[in-house]
Amino acid sequence: MTAELVRGQNHPLDRTRVEIRVAAGGPVVAGVTLGDEQGRLSGVEAVAHPGAPRRTGIEVPRQAAAEHRIAVDLDALSAAVHRVSVLLALPTGIGGLTAFGAAAAPSVTVTGLDGTGIARYTITGLGAESAVVAVELYRRQGTWKVRAVGQGYADGLPAMLRDQGLPQAAELAAEIEEAVGRGQARAVPAPAPLAAGRSERPGAGPAAPPAQDRPSPAPATAADGPAPSGTGTGTGTGAGAGSAAGPGAGAKAAAGAKAGDLPPAPADGGPIDYRHPRRRSTPAPAAPAPSAARPAGTPPSAAGPTAPDGSPLPVAGDAAGWSMDERLYNQVWGMFEDLARSVAAYRSAADFAESRLEQELDRALADPRHRLGTAGEDARATARDKHATLVTQARAALDRDLAQLMAESEVVEPALPPAFARWDNPVWQGYHVPAERPMALRLGDLHLPEVLDLRIPMLVRLPLERGLWIDSGPDSYAHGGPGPERDIGRRELPGALTDGPPDESELRRLAMESAVAIAARLLAIHPAGDFAVQVIDPAGAAAPALAPLVESGALPAFPLPGAQGVTAVLEELTRRVELVQMAVRHRAADALPADLDTAEQLLIVHDFPHGFDDRALTRLRYLADEGPAVGVHLMLVADRAQSREYGPVLDPLWRSLLRITPVPDAHLADPWVGHAWTYEPPLAPKGSQVVRQVLGRLAEARKAS
Repeated sequence: MTAELVRGQNHPLDRTRVEIRVAAGGPVVAGVTLGDEQGRLSGVEAVAHPGAPRRTGIEVPRQAAAEHRIAVDLDALSAAVHRVSVLLALPTGIGGLTAFGAAAAPSVTVTGLDGTGIARYTITGLGAESAVVAVELYRRQGTWKVRAVGQGYADGLPAMLRDQGLPQAAELAAEIEEAVGRGQARAVPAPAPLAAGRSERPGAGPAAPPAQDRPSPAPATAADGPAPSGTGTGTGTGAGAGSAAGPGAGAKAAAGAKAGDLPPAPADGGPIDYRHPRRRSTPAPAAPAPSAARPAGTPPSAAGPTAPDGSPLPVAGDAAGWSMDERLYNQVWGMFEDLARSVAAYRSAADFAESRLEQELDRALADPRHRLGTAGEDARATARDKHATLVTQARAALDRDLAQLMAESEVVEPALPPAFARWDNPVWQGYHVPAERPMALRLGDLHLPEVLDLRIPMLVRLPLERGLWIDSGPDSYAHGGPGPERDIGRRELPGALTDGPPDESELRRLAMESAVAIAARLLAIHPAGDFAVQVIDPAGAAAPALAPLVESGALPAFPLPGAQGVTAVLEELTRRVELVQMAVRHRAADALPADLDTAEQLLIVHDFPHGFDDRALTRLRYLADEGPAVGVHLMLVADRAQSREYGPVLDPLWRSLLRITPVPDAHLADPWVGHAWTYEPPLAPKGSQVVRQVLGRLAEARKAS
């Protein structure tokens, strides 16, 4: 399997002839530099670029493109070459991007010549940078390894070449730009959506949702904070809602989507297709021919399994991707986008029908001759009949799409790997500790009031680029969107909570259980020893919820209470972040102290900001800002309303985290089409021991390793 790397991580290469594949959200220039042990370049001849695409052992593409393949033969390189750095830069003058942060995060995959994946790195966290050192292949003690670098340069290609010790950096950058300009006519844009069939591999995400890795509109954005991380586009069996209300419905839905996402309205006034353009649905076959045209016993089309009515049956993993996990990930987010579009079309059609009814009633009442008598009653009855017809047609289209999505969900949900699966999925019964890092994590479920039975997994890409704030206060239940959404949350609370809203103590308990469930999932889906959890609990009130982590050894002991415990954990993690940052900056990961735990860390802070002084708060904000890039992630369990008492000093921290709730709540706003999605936390079924069982197997694997 392909190893998923994070910034600063390295991975051994088991072969010397490899191919480096680049996928970006727009045209980029790809190049390679050949450096010595310190990464310094001997001269311009040590750079392979579009103007000089061939160097000994290296060949790069000649033009800017959204996808590249770079051939590398490490055995052919000079003995003086110790570092092979892959450079990506945005071209100027061809109408493309000006900063990497404006498009989906680029990804780089090292493969064998047969396409077998070795290691992949998605370069997240880029903003104003227009050039980046993506990865480097380096020689250490006679063997070659690949390291995820992700070092960006806001000043572009000249600054990047200058940083590698090339005196002629400006001149070479100009030469590269000139070569790209000459090949402008051959520049390959980002892959366009296909009109039929399955789409090609989309830019790596969540999806999703989602602001980081954003090839498609965000899946869900906290209504009181910026967009969460995560997401990619989806592909799979789609559902599309045709508007039954005419132009008014299409105009409103199109206004809520990104420019260019929706196809133009048909000239003949026919229904508008709201399906995602990069998620292709297999069209239903034409009506079967009479029996005489197809003799009995003749097999149906071999295009795929079909239902008795001839419509295609959904298939789990029927999406673009380089692995089954990636195909399922893309299929889930495709289902999310299809549901968003279908419901947007229905709501838009219903709004159009309502506005049309009001206009026709106003016209009927405006004529004095129609205010009394049968003429007025007939006009009003006719207007109401038209309204009912439009709404019925819109609901029929929605029901048709929902039935297709429900059928797809029924085959996709059981096929999900542990990282994407609910705790009640049978996949956990056969759980074994993975050997590879996962690509994404399930944070819970999302649904809309039009179809309560359809739950879309809320997947976010890993590593997490944003921390989490689990809101444990009463406002986390009463917040949310429209009243009906809140009523849904009340009806679906688990167990004893269905009789009414939980009290404050119950919310705190559920919030900490949610935190432990997410932490346990992160531990379980990483290889043994690759992920660790630390906890700050100044009041010592989280002990019951933390018991599964302590009993399994995932947490060495219950956290030390008081200010002493806060200081000790923050100092340790701050030191780790600073050391790893320096190692990445100077490309010296092997020089890290032997006592430093390089496993990814999740810091759970319970009852924040209790026990925090100004110094501790400053350190926590530092970890929230700098930690994700080097593998330190933050999860706060706190009452947002109480934290406001500490003034505006906590506002930046609040805005930087993704707010989730311990009970179902409609607070995740989708800026793409304007929905308020109801979020459900990823708790295990009441009375289930699945979390303890999984942590126990993980403990056994750690002892055996």
